[in-house]
Amino acid sequence: MAPATDPATTIFRALGDPTRRAVLERLARGPASVSALAGPFEMALPSFVQHLRTLEAAGLVRSRKEGRIRTYRLTPDPLRDAEGWLARQRSQWDRRLDQFDDYVTRLK
Repeated sequence: MAPATDPATTIFRALGDPTRRAVLERLARGPASVSALAGPFEMALPSFVQHLRTLEAAGLVRSRKEGRIRTYRLTPDPLRDAEGWLARQRSQWDRRLDQFDDYVTRLK
């Protein structure tokens, strides 16, 4: 099992929540303030901010504070890392399934 501090574990844990995925989808369109991001969700602001902290800890977003407004923006590099891991897994399973298919074909 991967340690909790493993970057991939942190990224996938952050992506495991539908609220956080929705926030990332929104940030794909451009930076947004906390209030703009929280608007569509029916939850207390402190609970929503915890989602933002989780995304930031995973490196998926960055925040910047100007005056009283904190703005978040997407940082796509960790998503590319996750995509690379998924692609390697897909490739490995494709090979395994091809080997299994060859084995079943030989049995016929």
